[in-house]
Amino acid sequence: MGTLALSIAAGGLAGAVTGSRGPAGSVVDLPQAAAPPAAAQGSITAAAASVLPGVVSVRAGRATGSGFAIDQDGHVVTNAHVVEGARDVSLVLSNGRRVDAQVVGADEDNDLAVLQVAPADAEGLRALTLGRSAQLRVGDPVLAVGSPLGLEGTVTAGIVSAVDRQARFGDNRTRQTAIQTDAAINPGNSGGPLVNAAGQVVGVNTAIATLGTNRSGNIGIGFAIPVDRMTTIVRDLLD
Repeated sequence: MGTLALSIAAGGLAGAVTGSRGPAGSVVDLPQAAAPPAAAQGSITAAAASVLPGVVSVRAGRATGSGFAIDQDGHVVTNAHVVEGARDVSLVLSNGRRVDAQVVGADEDNDLAVLQVAPADAEGLRALTLGRSAQLRVGDPVLAVGSPLGLEGTVTAGIVSAVDRQARFGDNRTRQTAIQTDAAINPGNSGGPLVNAAGQVVGVNTAIATLGTNRSGNIGIGFAIPVDRMTTIVRDLLD
C-alpha cells in the first residue's frame, strides 16, 4: 500500500518573499456574504460563469498557479509558494490579457500572498464574492477553479469531504485546519478559489494528497485554506 503524502498543488522555486504593505492605519474592507439558503443556490453552470471573470493564471518565474480578485482595486489572492523567489510576476486574465503584478505581501507560514495589478490593467477583472467557510457542511457542492497544468479557466466539481481536516502546509509545516474536497485539484490549481454553488469563495486551493513522491496527480483528496482564515490574513497583509 502506498504512503499517503501531501503535495503542493503547483511547482515553483523555494525562497522568501518580502512585500511592502499599505499605509499605516489604513482600513481594509473584505466583506463576506452570508451563506445562501439551499433553495437559493444556483446551478453549477451559473456559479462557474459568475466566478471565471475573477480568476487568473499566475506566472512567477518557472512556477505557475492560480489566483482570484478580491476587490475592485486590483488585489489578487494566491498561494505564497506560487510566487516564492520570483522577481517577475504576471497574470493572465480570463479575457486572455497578460498583465504585470506586484507582490504586496506574503504570509509564508499560512501559504497566502496578495498581488496587485495597476488599475489600468485590471479592466475585465471582476472581484469575487467572499462567502463564509464556517457555514460549510460535509456534502455541500463546491467548484475548484484555476489553471491546472496550465489549462486556464478550468472548472472541476465535487463536494466538501471534511470541514476541519488537519493538514500540513506553509513554510513552518505545522498542522492547520483545512477544507477537504474531492473536486479535482492538480498542479497549477494552487491559489485558485474553491467556491460554493452560489459562486461565493469558501477557500483557497492549496494542496493535494498523493500516493508517494512519484505520483503527483489528483486522487480525489484536495485541501483548501478556509476563507474565514484567508480574510484575516489578507487584512493584515494590506493594512
